[in-house]
Amino acid sequence: MRIHLIAIGGAAMHNIALALYYNHHTISGSDDEIYSPSRERLADKGLLPKEMGWFPDQITKDIDLIILGMHAHKDNPEIAKAKQLKIPIFSYPAFLYQQAKNKKRVVIAGSHGKTTTTAMIMHVLTVNKFNFDYLVGAQIEGFDTMVRLSDAPVMVMEGDEYLSSALDRRPKILHYKPHLSIITGIAWDHINVFPTFENYVDQFDQFLKTIPKNGQVYYYSGDPVLTKLVAKNKIKKSDPYQAFKAELKKNKTVLITADGQKIPLKIFGQHNLENLQAAYLVCKDLGISDAHFFKAIVSFKGAAKRQQTLRKTKTSIAYLDFAHAPSKVAATIKALKAQYPQRQLIACLELHTYSSLNKKFLKEYRGAMEAADRAFVYFNEHTLSMKRLPPIKTNDIEKAFKHPNLKVFTDNQKLLNALKRYKWVDKNLLLMTSGTFSGLPLKKVAKDLLG
Repeated sequence: MRIHLIAIGGAAMHNIALALYYNHHTISGSDDEIYSPSRERLADKGLLPKEMGWFPDQITKDIDLIILGMHAHKDNPEIAKAKQLKIPIFSYPAFLYQQAKNKKRVVIAGSHGKTTTTAMIMHVLTVNKFNFDYLVGAQIEGFDTMVRLSDAPVMVMEGDEYLSSALDRRPKILHYKPHLSIITGIAWDHINVFPTFENYVDQFDQFLKTIPKNGQVYYYSGDPVLTKLVAKNKIKKSDPYQAFKAELKKNKTVLITADGQKIPLKIFGQHNLENLQAAYLVCKDLGISDAHFFKAIVSFKGAAKRQQTLRKTKTSIAYLDFAHAPSKVAATIKALKAQYPQRQLIACLELHTYSSLNKKFLKEYRGAMEAADRAFVYFNEHTLSMKRLPPIKTNDIEKAFKHPNLKVFTDNQKLLNALKRYKWVDKNLLLMTSGTFSGLPLKKVAKDLLG
């Protein structure tokens, strides 16, 4: 088939392009901006557009279908040309459902922990030579792409609740109709499209309604909103889960199984013990024995930008984490502080998303950085203007976060200078962002600070 991807540079979109290329389809694409690593990965396969921008002349009758990414607006000239030529247009989740409609579909949904839980399942299945397709929201060690499309009988998908495309305003999770699903919890996010908490919760209510009659749902029992929602929908096969039990030995987390076995882990944190329990239940449903699951999970290191070690010395560690929403920030900070209680924790958060830069949403961060000894918050005023959001003041952030040792920065060099003033002995650094702190070379920063 000849397939054209509008907004090919997105994280999921460029991986779909690569997956289709590997399946010997003829692929073309367009975008008005493509950043690393998408740019290099597309260029390596000859899929990088020759020019940045939208070119309706390249939309021709010989294109079989178009996959539309969220980055493209509804007035995109290529969309208009495709409609004129009556070429089928799919949002990427709608397209993926078409690829998976005859497979057993496993979907990991929820406001937090989706990527890590999906990655855990993928890791265990791969170690056990299980044949499956997948969609995951980050690069995973041992996997060339974030998407695989084949004739495998099962597809494991990270289920994002954000909108599908400019033409398809449904949350992505509403497309997949899973036979087997996890919901990790509900914490308000994406305020730009879900203006109230109730509106956001309703997306998960709709998701539960898409689950087939014999579909199995595992949901985190510690979330009262989620528990109520599952009960309301009367899902026949629904089971709550809690975190695995564990102990800490010399700053290492050791999982304790139901029969008393002790399994050393490379990951840590209460939230990851919850994610691991959910992954275990799904893998068990897919036929993976306890022995094979625990043997495989020992080598799981996590997904990119999730508790990613940037630099480690005898007395300090610098971590990078994708945490940006309040619940993710709180869980990540608590996990790192609990893992190294004897060390000071200096936590730096970049406000980068529409929600985090929305003045009305800032109050949701109250207490999120409480477990950090020192808290730094950074935002770029240019990002606010790019996202067409009203300005916020440092005082707005200070009032919202309510941390006694909070400092706010709008200049990344001033943030860096503040970090340089510390003696990095018996201190850990945590950098949390869905961006890059406005282009800071974070690995180099960690190396320069910790030595």
